[in-house]
Amino acid sequence: MNNNAILALDIGSTKITAIIAQNDLNNRINILGVGNLKSNGINKGSIVDINLASDTVNKAIDIAKKSCEIDIQKTFVSISSANSKSVRSSGVASIQSGQITYNEINQVLQMALYNANIIPEYEAIHVLPLYFKIDDSSAIINPLNMYGSRLEVYVNIVTVKKTTLINTQNTLKKSNILATNFVLSGYASSIAILTNEQKKIGIAVFDLGGSTSELTVFQNGTISYNDCIPIGSENITSDLSIMLHTPYKAANMIKNQYGTLVITEDDYNISENQTISKVKIPLLGNESESQEIPLTKIQPIIHARIEELLILLKDKLISSNMLEHINGGIVITGGMSKTIGIKELANKIFDDIPIKISTPINIGNGYIDFNNPALSTIVGLLQYALDTDPFFEIDSNKELRKKVEKQKITNDIAINTIKQEDTFSSIDIKDNIKENTLWDKLGKWL
Repeated sequence: MNNNAILALDIGSTKITAIIAQNDLNNRINILGVGNLKSNGINKGSIVDINLASDTVNKAIDIAKKSCEIDIQKTFVSISSANSKSVRSSGVASIQSGQITYNEINQVLQMALYNANIIPEYEAIHVLPLYFKIDDSSAIINPLNMYGSRLEVYVNIVTVKKTTLINTQNTLKKSNILATNFVLSGYASSIAILTNEQKKIGIAVFDLGGSTSELTVFQNGTISYNDCIPIGSENITSDLSIMLHTPYKAANMIKNQYGTLVITEDDYNISENQTISKVKIPLLGNESESQEIPLTKIQPIIHARIEELLILLKDKLISSNMLEHINGGIVITGGMSKTIGIKELANKIFDDIPIKISTPINIGNGYIDFNNPALSTIVGLLQYALDTDPFFEIDSNKELRKKVEKQKITNDIAINTIKQEDTFSSIDIKDNIKENTLWDKLGKWL
């Protein structure tokens, strides 16, 4: 087996998951090790205590490494949409030979990146083509091997705060790990739960996490819009703690055990004495004392917060003019999507738009059950990292992602790399464009 081992690292506000994996000879993902710990030092998608975050990340990686002795070739790290902005741009390149190759696709995408008006404090991590044009043609999704004299592209560029990338990189230093690729977490979770057909017809993904909720819209197979709302399941816990006058830990238990948007008859009457179902919880400030709370008092608190979140997500879709383009409806994932009744509530808020609750593809392994919406991001990271036939994209290294030939049984591996003359740094526009990779820039920022 070829050693193409990668580390996928999802640094979230509630949990940190590290997975070591590689493709087998049939290009199927093979899980080699898993580390999963509660987060420390991270809030609302941002690192707020680098020492705490670093310790937890290091422990998660060490746990994953215990199951395998293999050199990690690349590390793919999720980045929250909370620290991102999208920029539209376009580029043009001549087709020297008449036939479009990866070289021309790379050049036109690099030109679009060069032309983009990116805020100085931000750095591009994804350059995603919305569509191409050849000469005076209409929109084209895949121009590879087509003929013409002029190739044009219109792109959506996902940018992230430079300080976010630096802090993330510094967090990994304790593990002697270098993040070789950054991936927007909403992008990753979408990869794990969407089909190519859904991406083409237009669809929105709500990844409802612990402290943030990410919105990603796909059109024509790629991201056309992304945003983030700083509300997650932790807000529900806080609401329960405040409204029920109980410690945060007890409130979290209530949320996990009794969290629902649906009140049943059993909640009102489960005993011969016709009494309402109740749960005993400790009092805030005096945990030795307890109080009984009816289950019917819990549901309205949870309902109010999730309703607010869904309305805010709808407002984002309306203000961005994306609501009318999601012909495939809305897919909800993330830990909060497990709340009973959330699909029915979303149906009311979004009227006739189809709503689906989705879990990621369950990659067979002996370590972890991926059939859990809270694991969508880490599964998408694995798929992104080990995809041998990706859609055209300039990644966080400013390199074109493209098809990799299938491994041969003899381990005579065909490696597709971008030649130096194919990169935008070889185009004679400005000398300083040769500072091409994110890692050159990170070194300069540091």
